[in-house]
This record gives sequence, structure tokens and C-alpha cells, in this order.
Amino acid sequence: MTLSWIHHLILLPIVLPLVCGAALIPLHMSRHQLKFALSMGALLAQAGVAVALLVLADAEYWPDGIGVYLAANWAAPFGIALVVDRLAAMMLLLAAIIGIAALLFSLVRWSRTGVHFHSLFQFMLMGINGACLTHDLFNLFVFFEVMLAASYGLVLHGYNVARIRAGMQYIAINLVASLLFLIGLAMIYATAGTLNMADLAGRVASLGSDESSLLTIGITVLAIAFLTKSAMWPFGFWLPTTYSVASPPVAAMLVLMTKVGVYVVLRVWLLVFSKDAGAVAGFGYEVLFWGGIVTIVFGAIGMLASEAPGRLAGYGAIVSSGILLAVVGYGQASLVAAGLFYLLGSTMAMAAFMLLIELIERIRTPGSTLLAVTMEAFGIEDAPGEAVGIGIPGSLAFLGLGFAGCAMIIAGLPPLSGFVGKFSLFHALLQPGPAESQVGLMSWVLLALILVSGMAATISLMRFGVRTLWAQGAVTPPRLLVSEATPIGLLLLLCVMLTIAAGPVFAYLGRTVDTLHRPTDYVERVLSATTIPGPVVPARTGAGR
Repeated sequence: MTLSWIHHLILLPIVLPLVCGAALIPLHMSRHQLKFALSMGALLAQAGVAVALLVLADAEYWPDGIGVYLAANWAAPFGIALVVDRLAAMMLLLAAIIGIAALLFSLVRWSRTGVHFHSLFQFMLMGINGACLTHDLFNLFVFFEVMLAASYGLVLHGYNVARIRAGMQYIAINLVASLLFLIGLAMIYATAGTLNMADLAGRVASLGSDESSLLTIGITVLAIAFLTKSAMWPFGFWLPTTYSVASPPVAAMLVLMTKVGVYVVLRVWLLVFSKDAGAVAGFGYEVLFWGGIVTIVFGAIGMLASEAPGRLAGYGAIVSSGILLAVVGYGQASLVAAGLFYLLGSTMAMAAFMLLIELIERIRTPGSTLLAVTMEAFGIEDAPGEAVGIGIPGSLAFLGLGFAGCAMIIAGLPPLSGFVGKFSLFHALLQPGPAESQVGLMSWVLLALILVSGMAATISLMRFGVRTLWAQGAVTPPRLLVSEATPIGLLLLLCVMLTIAAGPVFAYLGRTVDTLHRPTDYVERVLSATTIPGPVVPARTGAGR
């Protein structure tokens, strides 16, 4: 019995960025084009592998669409198990797409402003991919630390005073979260005797009352670390400041990292605290829901109060995280599928907006911004001038259309993917599950806050767009490079394609959620995965001694 080459694809999303990042370290910065070519080649390969894994998982090449790779040929739960399913493959593809866009945007400027940008970028992707694939809580910690260590260097990349100040805050907060992560792991292992997620899910139902109490304390400490990375209130106070000062390609990747935190919460809670978990079944779901609700309120207020585009985008990311955490806490399968669709569209749109901010800043001047605010405050209106019939220059048209596309998706306005995602959330909320006879209070609260947060985003983004793109009078069209405009156009085009292909995407997400709500399949697949026997060595005969 041997593993087919297809099975080894599960390992490639971790190996490719690791090898590429290490190989790029000794290359001198003067060979920038070569470094970029190698880095982009590795990313394109990661995207190809992610597509292949997605197709294999959805076609159920592995039983139940769950592929298990036993690292070092050690059986679970003693060895490290990497698991790919429809959800993990989707996250791998999303990471590759945003990584390609961010790397292409950095070609001309940001990848040259400091040393080892490409290596750090690859190591960050290695951590993200590993966090999506690992099925062991300790190795989840390892991959999170790889991801965060690389992000520390990237947040400080092209440093200035504001970036150093925000970077130090970001590093300090995440170091504290990592310490809590370790403490939570120690408590879980002391209670259950395992850190393998499938093994833990199989053991929790048999724990005594005292052990269950200690386990829930450990999970709570662990959750604080996850929720800090997911920007849940009050742990997400660091996010707007960090987003506003990070370089655009790094800020786009930070948007993805926040959603990885949400992904981990979804994975752990649906697996460990399912209805089969005995005394701890459903633990923490209400906290996730109401914590998500408060996070939405906090993010919406922050968007209305923000003038700087980076902080505006940061609070927008907090709103989307709050919606997703509330969806996880609600627990209804159809709502989780709608939440995953919303995750795809909002993440790509927010990443595009982060890249677009730098291009928009090229036409902003402090004086014109102050004038726009003054005219708005005192109700001064411009007298309409005579139309002169001169078309909008190409670069300004691109900025206007790009901003309008990002704003519509983030705010959830029709007809793009943001509207489809939010409409599907409304539909799921107004269709109670089998255990409910009518729409409950939680459904109405979440529905109302999604609407209110969308209105807050619309007001904030329209205000920023009017002041920046339409209230500055004559503006010199900025010089836009192909490498800067292409990634933004790519992300928005994918959002449009997501809208057009909403039917097949929702069918895929429905199959994804159906598998997630059958945790016994995960437990059986991971724990029953067999190792590959080694070569048989023939016994020596007595004559041969």
C-alpha cells in the first residue's frame, strides 16, 4: 500500500511557501525581478493546488470529501494530521487569490522598501495555509505563530513613526493572545489528554462534570486568543489603527488573517461542541452570537465616526467579523452557508478597498478635504456650472468605478455579491430551523443590525467618496500602473463572477455545511486513517550469519 501523488497535494500548500520563502532569503535585493517571479510562481502554484483540492474534495475523491494526510506516517491522534475538506479548500483558494492580488500590487513600490518582503510574505501564507489544514490544536498554535511572526515584519515594512507605534501595539497584543493560547492548550490537554480535534470531539461526551468544567475553562481561554485575532469586541480595538498604517498589500493580507480567526472558531465549535458532545454540547454559542452582535454595533459606530479611509476600512472589517461570529453562534446550517458566501465576497471587496486606498490618496489634498468638510458643516452649496462635455480621464474613471464597486459590496447594495450574501442571510433568518416554530428574538436582532450596519457603511462610504472624488474641484488624474490597477480589477471581477455564479456556489457551500454538521464523519475519517507500512525486510537465514 502506497500513497498516490494526488494525496500528497494536501501537503503542498504548506511546503510550497516554505521552500520558496527559504530560497528567496539569500537572493540580494538587487535581483528584485527574479525574487518577484519566484514568489509569484509559488503563489500561482498554490492557487492551482487549491483548485485541485477543491475539486477533489467536492467530487468526494476521499470518503465524505475529507482527505487526511498523516505527517511522518504517524497515526492520529499521536501524529500530526492534516485534513482537507470543502471548507479548507475554499479558504486555501481565497488565501491564494488575495495573496496574488497583494503581491502583484507590491511589485513596483512596496516589495522594494525593505528587506525580505517576499520571504515574509511566503511565510505568512504558509502559516495561513497550515492553520486551514491542521487538525491538531498545538500545530494550529505553531502555524498561527508562523503567520503572526511574518506579519510582524510586514506590518513594520517600510517603517515610519506611525507604523512603528501601531506595529508595537499589534505585536504586544498578539503576544499576549499567544500566551493565552498556550495556557488554554495546557488546560485542554490536562483534561482530555489530547489536542487532536477529532480525538477531542470523540472524548468530550465521556468526561465527568469536573473535567468538563476544566475543559470549558481551557476552551474559554483558548477562545480569547481566537477572538482577538477575529477582532471581536472588546478584543479588536487594535485593528483599525493597524489597518490604517500598514502598507496596502499588507493590509489586504490582514483582512484575510482576521477571517482565518473566524474560520478556526467555526471549525472548532462545530466539531467539538456539537449536539453529540454530552454535557458541553452547545457551549459558548450564545456568547459568540451576542459577542458578534456587540461587535457589529461597535464596527458600525466606528465607521460613522471615521474620516481616515484606513480606519474606515478597519471598522468595516470588524462589522463583517461580527456578522460571521454571530452566524456561527446562531448555529443554523442554512445561515452558516449564507455566512460563508458573505465571507467570500466581503473579504475580496475589503482587500480590494485596502489596495484602492493608496491610489485614491494620490488625488486627495488636506486643503480640499478640509474645504469639503466645511462646506458640508455650513450647508454651502456649489452653484452648478455649465457642462463642458469633457470626458473623465481614464485613471479617475477607474478610481470612481473601483470605489463604487467596493462600496456596494461592503455595504451590501444590489446587485453585487454583498447584496446576495446579506439577502441570503435574511432568507435563512426568516426560515426557522426544525426545532423552532417561529422566528425568534435572536433572528430579528441579527437581521436588524445587518440592515443598520449596511446603512452605516453606505453613509460612511458615500461621505468619503463625495469628499474625495467629487468635492475637490479640478483634479490632476493620477498615474496608475498596470500592476496596481490589475489586482483591484481582478478582485472586483471575482466578486461579480461570484454574483453571477451564486447558484453553483451556494450548492457547494450547502454541501460544505452539511459535512460540517456531521462531526462523527470527521472523527471517524481522521482516527481511522491508516499509516503506510514500511518495506518488508527478509529474515536472515542461519547460513548467512
